[in-house]
Amino acid sequence: MISPLKRTLLRAARQADGLPDIPDAQIEVLRALPAGSALSPGELAARLQLKPSTISNLLGSMADAGLITRTPAEHDRRSSEVRASDAALELLRRFDQASGAILGQALALIDPGERAALAAALPALERLQGALEQVSAADGAHA
Repeated sequence: MISPLKRTLLRAARQADGLPDIPDAQIEVLRALPAGSALSPGELAARLQLKPSTISNLLGSMADAGLITRTPAEHDRRSSEVRASDAALELLRRFDQASGAILGQALALIDPGERAALAAALPALERLQGALEQVSAADGAHA
């Protein structure tokens, strides 16, 4: 149920605010680069548990689209630092705002008991996310 719910919310937010269709993988990269932060491509690959070649391809298309900037790293000119562009951060802000508004409208349409059940489930979902990250990290360590 999570994937269809996510796709529906993404589609609704894009339509509501005229947002571009940015692939999920690129959104994950941007989420890993909050305002003012910079990571090397290798750090991004490790953080997102992606192959370096996958990150390289993502960053190339993201740079072409103006979503990220790459600059030589201060400590080692042979490596680079990746930052989300101001335009990308603005798109994420708009997406979050549109998603929140749409979610609020949708929640108002369902039964109050179901809203309460969803609110009560949030802590368990957060713990589930943490557990999934632990499992994923453990699987990565064994690979």
